[in-house]
Amino acid sequence: MKYVVREKMFAIGDDYWIEDEHGRRAFYVDGKVLRVRETLELQDPGGAVLAVIHKKLLSLRDAMTVERDGQVLVTVKKKRLAFLHDVYRAELASGEELEVRGDLIDKEYDIEYEGERLARISRRWFSLRDAYAIDVEREDADPAMLIAVAVCVDRLVDKEHHSE
Repeated sequence: MKYVVREKMFAIGDDYWIEDEHGRRAFYVDGKVLRVRETLELQDPGGAVLAVIHKKLLSLRDAMTVERDGQVLVTVKKKRLAFLHDVYRAELASGEELEVRGDLIDKEYDIEYEGERLARISRRWFSLRDAYAIDVEREDADPAMLIAVAVCVDRLVDKEHHSE
């Protein structure tokens, strides 16, 4: 299933809809303003919170966490010692790890588990620079979690490259 993210870079609180490949609203990203740390909620179309994304306050390297039901589900941060390309890792609460690799700046990358692609993030299908697709390739994958990981990577890469 493909999901389309249309970024609204200047929206108050960074709120935007993510649609499925049929144009139906699938997820809502609600940026919370006036918080001590950057916080986003990933909601279903009815407003139920599926995940809460936070920027970690105390971390040597920038990192973001994805929580579900008050428990940390995944922590996303740049992988150390990735020499040729930017590689991020998403460490699951279970200790397992997802790797995020590819062209992160231009949004042409994969989210992988043990070398198997779970999702492909690509701008290639769009002429607009403010849209990209998240193609969740496995039916047993958690689309909300993979979308939350992509949102985290997007934020972390954007922050890193705008601070240089």
